[in-house]
Amino acid sequence: MGSLRQLTDELMAKKARAALGGGAENIAKQHEKGLLTARERIDRLVDAGTFIEFGRLNASDQPGLAETTYGDGLVAGIGKVNGRPAVIIAGDKTVLAGTEGSVHLRKSRQMHALAVRNGLPMFFLHEGGGLRMPDGMGSDGISDKLFPRELLTHHRQVPTMAAILGDSYGGPTWTAVSCDFVTQLKGTCMAIVGPRMLKLANGQRVAPEELGGIDIHHQYTGQIDADGETEAECIEQLKRFFSYMPQNANERPPMRKTDDDPYRMVEEVFSILPDRQSRVYDMRRIITCLVDDGDYFEYQKQFGKALITTLAHLNGHVVGIIANQPNQYAGAPGPQECQKATEFICLCDSYHIPLIFLHDTPGFRVSVEAEKAKMATKIMVWNQALALTTVPKISVVIRKSIGAAYGNMCGPGMGGDVVVAWPSAEINFTGPEVGVNVVYGRELERADNPHERRQELLKQWSFDSSPYGAARKHLIDDVIHPAKTRKFLCQTLEYLLTSKREKSERLLAAWPTGFQRKSVGSQALRYHGLGGA
Repeated sequence: MGSLRQLTDELMAKKARAALGGGAENIAKQHEKGLLTARERIDRLVDAGTFIEFGRLNASDQPGLAETTYGDGLVAGIGKVNGRPAVIIAGDKTVLAGTEGSVHLRKSRQMHALAVRNGLPMFFLHEGGGLRMPDGMGSDGISDKLFPRELLTHHRQVPTMAAILGDSYGGPTWTAVSCDFVTQLKGTCMAIVGPRMLKLANGQRVAPEELGGIDIHHQYTGQIDADGETEAECIEQLKRFFSYMPQNANERPPMRKTDDDPYRMVEEVFSILPDRQSRVYDMRRIITCLVDDGDYFEYQKQFGKALITTLAHLNGHVVGIIANQPNQYAGAPGPQECQKATEFICLCDSYHIPLIFLHDTPGFRVSVEAEKAKMATKIMVWNQALALTTVPKISVVIRKSIGAAYGNMCGPGMGGDVVVAWPSAEINFTGPEVGVNVVYGRELERADNPHERRQELLKQWSFDSSPYGAARKHLIDDVIHPAKTRKFLCQTLEYLLTSKREKSERLLAAWPTGFQRKSVGSQALRYHGLGGA
């Protein structure tokens, strides 16, 4: 044995070689595609000089690969992200295309255990080809490489955030759709299997972006929450989302310092809300007025666009806002909006984030397509999640809140702590026109003058849909001055966040992440039992 100095020099030479992963040639190929390597991505995420890597000297346990597979396709360790410690895991495409072998999977499991045991959030910077062949072949190969149990029983013990930064199949996809927040780089694919495997499995020919590109996930699956033009943009989104999250399930989200007066009047709302009930506007403008410094982070912006779900601050406290968006389908939720609301409610309640509801909806968006998408089930699942929340909930009816949607937006009797309305609110089972048409439709068909008869019936059908009927019977708590809405929210939130209510009971923490999402490539999985590249 050599001297300690000599042994140390040999160690550092070995670590320098290991830092190249699959070698300089493969790193060059990654750069030629305009993509960063795993370690370069980690450098973009963590605070300078804070990353401690574990498992750099790992290698595939397959014969003959010890010197060419350092890290076994995974770079992992602990670092600080904006001053807060976290576990970081990044797929290394330079090593066997980032596929998952025995050592890779063992490291991933141990890093997850380390994160949960120490209450450390987890970041995943992913691309890769799923389970590696031949590692997973044979009954002995596959038997210890099935779905990672640590993800299946994670129960939101620590926040998890993923960025899909290159084509990802199998394992990286399972991880991403199990996370609290997912962003995806434009031009990449996230799916169960890749196009080549899909072609072999059932003859389908499809381009990667048509299989699992961002448009597929925004328009159909809801399996990503954001997207980015560049890797730097995706990584910045991870950081922003993290700024609203607690360190772990035992803590509240961090307060943010602000000079924005919590009692500031928001006179701007008078120019934002149209005088005519049928005119549209952008609810984001009202949210901007209400929240601290006009700053918020929208969740699933491109999915279920008739509903806004966003994280923001009120007097320094992190809040989750669920708001109807009148300029999309008049603010009427459909199946995607129901799914989006349920997932957001589960997220906020699991991490002690109070919920604010801003109503302006004519009711649910009903159609044959909605029924085929299990609209009734999705409405009730949203309600079930709402019923199980234990974070403070404040509901404000801005304009319309009609029918069952009034309940799903945390109307009276739905578990809200406080329900108030603006004087512009219209609350009813349905609009008078619809009600008359349903109840008197046949009579109107037989009438000599249907228009005249309809007007007579409308006068008879003059139920008070203003908020004052509900206020008189204390079915809502108050009708408030619109310009005082920020003050009302900040004050009420302060009074509700008592020592008893500052943390939720986390009854929704065990609800599966993305439990209603339909996985891309599910047909291939169902008929061919595939789960890799």
